[in-house]
Amino acid sequence: MEELEGQIFDIISHSGTARADLYDALEAVRSNDYAKSDKLLAEASTEMTLAHNVQTKLITADLAGKTNISLLLIHAQDQLMTTMSEQTLIEQMIKMQKDINALKRVE
Repeated sequence: MEELEGQIFDIISHSGTARADLYDALEAVRSNDYAKSDKLLAEASTEMTLAHNVQTKLITADLAGKTNISLLLIHAQDQLMTTMSEQTLIEQMIKMQKDINALKRVE
């Protein structure tokens, strides 16, 4: 049970770190700091991969009947899925912000 809880907290932690990195990347691009934004996007992607790897282990264990569904596990899944959705949106917002920044330079 302790191992399961540790895995659940790993998903929550990696998802939360990724979410913070994503919003920081968006703020960096708004400040024209593209290098920082790209670095933060890469870090967010790494965190999401780590979270997804843990999720895959839990799904495999669940298929083998080795997990207990808990509110904490549901919360971890919700955090991961929300961050995945936000990642897609923020990546598009960053592209749009780069276009806006380029237009501002033309003016």
